[in-house]
Amino acid sequence: MLSCAEAVITVKSEANFRTNYSFWVKLASTASVIVAFSLIAMKLVAWLHTESASMLASMTDSILDSGASVFSFFAIRYALQPADEEHRFGHGKAESLAALAQSAFIAGSSMLLIFHSIEQLIEGPTLPNVGMGIWVSVIAIALTLVLITIQRIAIKQTDSQAIRADHLHYQSDILLNLAVIIALFLSAYGFLWADSVFAIGIAFYLIMGAIKIGLAAFNSLMDRELPEILQNEIVTIAQQIEGVNGLHGLRTREAGPTRFIQLHIELDDSLSLLKAHAISDDVEAALMERFPNADIIVHMDPEIVAKVEGSLSTR
Repeated sequence: MLSCAEAVITVKSEANFRTNYSFWVKLASTASVIVAFSLIAMKLVAWLHTESASMLASMTDSILDSGASVFSFFAIRYALQPADEEHRFGHGKAESLAALAQSAFIAGSSMLLIFHSIEQLIEGPTLPNVGMGIWVSVIAIALTLVLITIQRIAIKQTDSQAIRADHLHYQSDILLNLAVIIALFLSAYGFLWADSVFAIGIAFYLIMGAIKIGLAAFNSLMDRELPEILQNEIVTIAQQIEGVNGLHGLRTREAGPTRFIQLHIELDDSLSLLKAHAISDDVEAALMERFPNADIIVHMDPEIVAKVEGSLSTR
């Protein structure tokens, strides 16, 4: 059974995890909003001077970045709220909703970009001021590099799904802006078709990213199990506790910063309730050390009961 000192350490560990998680996801989401709106302003001016389809593609992507970033900004803060009377399992799934919204924004804008670029390709584009478009794209790359550096640190510290989705999108922005620079260079040398063709390629790339983000968010909302490598780690940790003769019924899921772990441990039939409870506490403490802030439920089964239930389930 956990001592008072161990209980205090566990509580402090959970509190430190939540404080660290809150700091990094708030910092990353705030930086994302600031960068997104800065890029919109610059790219709008550049598009008005260049009339470039690829610059319009980049600007439209930034507009959607801002919408998704603002949505994530508020969703993350809502997800950080502790469990209450109406939400016993917390508010963590708000992060998955934010990621799902981002995928919808990205996919919708990409389709519009494809239609616009095809239309411009047919009509034949003109680019009166290529230089401005190139410089704006270079500045956009620099700002985005700063942002994704912050996001990488935040992901390492928190493994936040919403920040991970935002990070994936802004990583694609680096390639997007590089593509814009190449397209404008080619257009400046007479290859006017390159602008529209690159814009179409960028749009398809964004659609692929949106699908990845959407699937990850959907799996979280549907309570998909944790990755197999983490499940195996849970089994190994539990089996290493003295007195645990086996385990079954492992169930896992994830919502925002919280992982939910449920399992049945198989104990000697002759153990007292007090000793069985102490072993259960040891399993929970070991898992909590590896998965801070996890919601862990350990059910105790005598071996004979586990064997009977196992034989019945195979009939």
